Amino acid sequence: MGSWKGKFVTIFTGQLFSILTSSMVQFAIIWHLTASTGSAIVLMLAGLAGFLPQAILGPFIGVWLDRWNRKKTMIIADGAIAFFSLLLGLYYFLGNPSLAVVYVILAIRSTASSFHAPAFQAAVPLIAPQEELTRVAGWQQMVFSVSTVFGPALGIAVLEASSLAFVLFLDVLGALIANTTLAFVKIDQPKADLTEKPSFVHEFRIGWNSFVQEKPIVLISIGAAVFGIAFMPLATLFPLMTYSHFERGGFSASLIEAVFSVGMIVGGVLLGVIGSKWKDATYMFWSLVVIGLTCVFSGILSKEVFFLFVVLSFLMGFAAPFLNGPYMAMIQKAYAPEKLGRVISIITSIQLLSSPIGLAMAGPVVERWGVTTWFFWGGVVTILTGIVVFLIYRQMDTKGLEVHNEKG
Repeated sequence: MGSWKGKFVTIFTGQLFSILTSSMVQFAIIWHLTASTGSAIVLMLAGLAGFLPQAILGPFIGVWLDRWNRKKTMIIADGAIAFFSLLLGLYYFLGNPSLAVVYVILAIRSTASSFHAPAFQAAVPLIAPQEELTRVAGWQQMVFSVSTVFGPALGIAVLEASSLAFVLFLDVLGALIANTTLAFVKIDQPKADLTEKPSFVHEFRIGWNSFVQEKPIVLISIGAAVFGIAFMPLATLFPLMTYSHFERGGFSASLIEAVFSVGMIVGGVLLGVIGSKWKDATYMFWSLVVIGLTCVFSGILSKEVFFLFVVLSFLMGFAAPFLNGPYMAMIQKAYAPEKLGRVISIITSIQLLSSPIGLAMAGPVVERWGVTTWFFWGGVVTILTGIVVFLIYRQMDTKGLEVHNEKG
């Protein structure tokens, strides 16, 4: 047991720096666009550039992930992200690039991320025992949260003290640290499917058929997609909420990001401690309800009660790991490792495709009726999604999945 835990300590140490600097870049760019344009449409286009490539490429990338060495894939993908961070940093260092240049580089970085994220998730079951996957998911959420809690504040601080270019250069350093630590970890490759002749279409079909055979996973993935349409635009709209509705500056915007991430840390720690005490579906249901309620209340706040928005942001972040962690653990338990790359990429693409749909809808809505409107109705949709999915899930025969999970 100590051996696999040591591997995760090494990997997560490197990822801590990478996610921290990426969080700095993400918030610094969004705040730069918010302060320089004040346009929800500009923010939505930036969000689309970040999400759409992953959604389009995701279903097909899984086939390659199950063929390739997952460790090398992560290193190459993170290296590509670092290279284009360097390129965008040089653009800002030499001048002020056009929005088109920013969108293109964000899209290319997103393409590299579409390889990195599922490769990492598919590698987790190759390191940790089956019975520890939910706990590991909690640790992962905690590491992510620790990084993102400081990212926005540091991003704003570096942006104010120097420039956006310097923030981007730090992202390059973070990726180098992550790749260096990952290079020292041995990750065994699963035995590939044996087919008469390697065929992309055939291998993709195997991944798709494996995915749809687990009906509870399909149901929850549909619910997660609906949730993504309602909630994912908020990741881009948080700074606009602070800037336009509460009429506050960069420090307040970074404070919201920080308390949200602190909430995620607390939630991730709690999930890591209690592990599999309850069913994964139960965690996810209550997470959706709490997230939905915090969004609804945020949407009706007056601009004089910013402190209540801070509290609601903390609670929203606290609930998030209880959705993301058990959902991924459920997926990792349900599918064979040699097919997991394809399945995860399909599921990730479904989620990511919902994000640009939500962003495309949110832009015009926010421009016409204000950012609070999307918070309120996004919360309503999230609550209803949680209730409907939970009621349907209870009626389904899940014995097959539960036995499969117990056997590993």
